Amino acid sequence: MDASTIGLLGIVALLVLIALRVPVAIAMGSVGAIGFGLINGFDALGFVMGSAPFQAVFPYTLSVIPLFVLMGVFATHAGLSRNLYEGFYAFFGHLRGGLAMATVGACAGFGAICGSSIATAATMCRVALPEMRRRGYADSLATGAIAAGGTLGIMIPPSIIMVIYGLLTETSIGKLFIAGVLPGLLATALYMSAIAFVTWRDPKLGPAGPRYDWRQTLAALRRIWDVILLFAVVIGGIYFGWFAPTEAGAVGAFGAFVFAFARKRLNKTVVRDCVAETASTTGMIFLILIGANVFNYFMDVSNLPQLLVATVDESGLHPYVVLIIILAFYVVLGTFFEELSMILLTIPFVFPLIKSLGFDPIWFGVLIVTIVEIGLISPPVGMNLFVVQSVARDVPQITVMRGVIPFVVADIIRLAILVTFPWITLVLPSMMD
Repeated sequence: MDASTIGLLGIVALLVLIALRVPVAIAMGSVGAIGFGLINGFDALGFVMGSAPFQAVFPYTLSVIPLFVLMGVFATHAGLSRNLYEGFYAFFGHLRGGLAMATVGACAGFGAICGSSIATAATMCRVALPEMRRRGYADSLATGAIAAGGTLGIMIPPSIIMVIYGLLTETSIGKLFIAGVLPGLLATALYMSAIAFVTWRDPKLGPAGPRYDWRQTLAALRRIWDVILLFAVVIGGIYFGWFAPTEAGAVGAFGAFVFAFARKRLNKTVVRDCVAETASTTGMIFLILIGANVFNYFMDVSNLPQLLVATVDESGLHPYVVLIIILAFYVVLGTFFEELSMILLTIPFVFPLIKSLGFDPIWFGVLIVTIVEIGLISPPVGMNLFVVQSVARDVPQITVMRGVIPFVVADIIRLAILVTFPWITLVLPSMMD
């Protein structure tokens, strides 16, 4: 049996293990170890198993992960999410669907200091859903807006998914962060447009609320100055070269801690819980990276990535046709796979192909994050759907799924725009050179 055949069988085995709910890290590590041993011999496997875990976790740039996770945890305890919601409500609350628009805006703001889609969706669900229900919003629109808005946590920087992509592809994490700003704002605008459209067709889904006067608006804005300052310092510092992404994570974590402390939201128990949550999340990510690194050794010796590149080169297809096929493949895959698993499983194959076609890795990274966002709200395994439903236990899952349909359409439109106009993604990173 040749190496390529073993590689294909290894991928099938990996998919079966994941379908059987084997943890991704264990599945990738086990398949990678056995596959490498079958191709190169189990004596050589000893060297790989001794070096791969260290190589996966020793890069200095990985320290950005616990720092940004800690920043998000402190921001949650500081109560920044409710202030963001009230600030955006001051501008949009008087419109049809205004509360849902305010939710999307608050998700964008919270995502800018959190970096996690699931954390953003869970936090905003607790803040926004009771208020939307009190104002007579349909559960479908309310939960759909929260689930979709939560995905902004991985597009608007800082983003853990972008960090992982940058590490896997050796792409500048700082430039990836900056590249996500305009696409994130575009996503926010398209989500709000989707809300405006559905409430125009059926005003009962999201009735308009009272208009704030200028004093109330100013008071609401004063409560979100800390979020604006934190985002400006962290992302502005990266953009202007004041500090590297890792240093930006340290500044952000410290800033979120200061805000939580100033609001008297911290005590020994809360700090201990914050540190424990950060350690748990970081440990999970690092374990997945170790499993992925072992699996990548297997893929390298199987020659499957090289075979894929050669096959596409010989096909004579236009590069953009290949790109559209890849993106369509990712859209389908995202309906079945958790986002981190999907990226770790596919990037070893896809990225060499993308480089051979001459596409910008930063642009492609933003497209991948957009695809991940679609997967997060696509049935049957869209994680944000389950997160929202786990908080709003009395809302049927089918209601949440129905509510996200307009937002999935908005995401597909956004993907088409970003593919057609790459400058939207690349204009800000190009100014950093």
